[in-house]
Amino acid sequence: MFLLAICLPALGEERPAFQTLRFNEDWTFLRDASQRADWLDPVKFVPLDGTNVCLSFGGEARLKYELYSEPVFNQQPADDNGFLLQRYLVHADLHATPYFRVFGQLQSSLEDFRTGGPRPSDRDDLDFHQAFFDVRVLLPDDDSVTLRSGRQEMAYGSQRLISVRESPNNRLAFDAARVLTSFGEWHADAWLGQPVEIDTGIFDDQSVRETTVWGGYLTGPVHFIPGLHADFYYLGISRENARYARGTADEMRHSLGTRLFGKHGALDWNFEFVGQFGSFGDADILAWTAASDTGWTFADATTQPRVFLRADIASGDHGGSSLGTFNPLFPRGAYFNEAALIGPQNIMDLQPGVDFTLVKGLKLTTSCDFVWRESLDDGVYGVALNLQVPPRASRERYVGTFPSVSLAWQVQRHLSLTVNYVAYVFGDFVKQSIPNQRNGSYVSAVATFRF
Repeated sequence: MFLLAICLPALGEERPAFQTLRFNEDWTFLRDASQRADWLDPVKFVPLDGTNVCLSFGGEARLKYELYSEPVFNQQPADDNGFLLQRYLVHADLHATPYFRVFGQLQSSLEDFRTGGPRPSDRDDLDFHQAFFDVRVLLPDDDSVTLRSGRQEMAYGSQRLISVRESPNNRLAFDAARVLTSFGEWHADAWLGQPVEIDTGIFDDQSVRETTVWGGYLTGPVHFIPGLHADFYYLGISRENARYARGTADEMRHSLGTRLFGKHGALDWNFEFVGQFGSFGDADILAWTAASDTGWTFADATTQPRVFLRADIASGDHGGSSLGTFNPLFPRGAYFNEAALIGPQNIMDLQPGVDFTLVKGLKLTTSCDFVWRESLDDGVYGVALNLQVPPRASRERYVGTFPSVSLAWQVQRHLSLTVNYVAYVFGDFVKQSIPNQRNGSYVSAVATFRF
C-alpha cells in the first residue's frame, strides 16, 4: 500500500487496476513499448530523462444522480426529481530519480437541480485537492523510509476511521506531514496534519484550523495463522467546539485500535476493535467500538455467491461523568449504505447480505441493515458527526430497517456503472422524535470514467 513507484523498467507485468489512492499506481511497465495496448497509455508513462525521470497523468470524470423520495431528519425541502452531481479529478505524478517525487491533483465538484442548493460535500468549483512531495531513502533488502509533506489523501484499513470519503462528491484530503516506512512485509506510517475544509469557490480550500489529527499505523501479515493480517494503530484528534448530545466543548481524544483481517479458503473476515479516552471540556472521555464483516464464498456455484454478516456496535453517552459517545473521526462517506443517513456513533446493527457475480464484471449485492441505539441517553448521528436526532423525545431503542440493493458493472477497464437502491423504514425512536418523518427510499446511478 505504501510502496512508491520508481522509474525503472518493469517488463512483463500485468496491467494494474486503478486504485482508490491514485498516487499508489505504478505505470513504469509501459517503458516497454510492446506493453502499450490501451489508447491512453501514452499519457500514463512519459519518460523525460533516461531511467531516472518520468511523468504520469491520470484522471476521473464521475456523474452521479441521487433521489431521496422523502426528506430525512427534518431536512427540508424534498427533492421531487432528484439532483445531479459531477466530479472531475486530474492528476500529474512526477518521479525525479528514485529519491524524489511530486504529485498534484485538481478537483472540480459541481451540483445541479438540488432543491435548497448543494450540501457541504457537494460543491467545490476548482481547487488543489492534492499537492505533495516525497523524499525517499532506500535501505538494504528493499526497505525504505519516505517523508511526505503537503496536501494529500489518507486511507487506512477498512476506512472506518481514516477515509477518502469516495461516495460524496468531494473527496477528503489533509494538509499533513507523514513518515512512511517499509520493512519487509510490514509497513508503518506516522503523521501530523489537519483536514482540508471544502469551500465552494476557486482555489479557496484551506486547513480546518480548529481540528488537528496525528497518529501511527502499523500493518502486516501474521504467518502463524493462515491468511491472517493485522493492523495496530493509535489516532489522536483535537477539536474546538465539538458537538454531542450532551453539549458543545473542546475535545481531545485518543484512539487505540487493532484490525484482524484475511481470507482462508472460502472464509474471509475483517474484525476491528477501538477504545477511546481523553477529555471533553471538563469531562473525561471513555468510548469504544467493535465492527465485523465475515463472509463465506461458494466458489463452485454459478454466480459464486458470498454470504456475509456485518455487525457493529459503537458506544453512546450514558450520561455519567465521562462522555461515552464514540467518535469515528473521518469515516467512509457511505458507512452503512449509499443513502448515508446515519454514522457509526451510538449504534448497534446487524446487516446480513449476499454478493452475486452475475457475469464477469457484473456484481449484485443485496443486504438489509437493522439498527438500534446503544444508549437510550444519546441520539442518532450523521456520517459527518452531526447530531441528527436528539435523545430527549423518546426512550425507544430501534432506529430503523434499511434494505438495499446495488448493481455494479465494470463495463471495461476505464468505465464503470453502478445503480443503488436503499429503503429507509424508521423505527419507534425516529417516529416518536420526529412525528412527521415518513419512510422513503434512496436511488442513485453513477457513471465513472478513469484513466
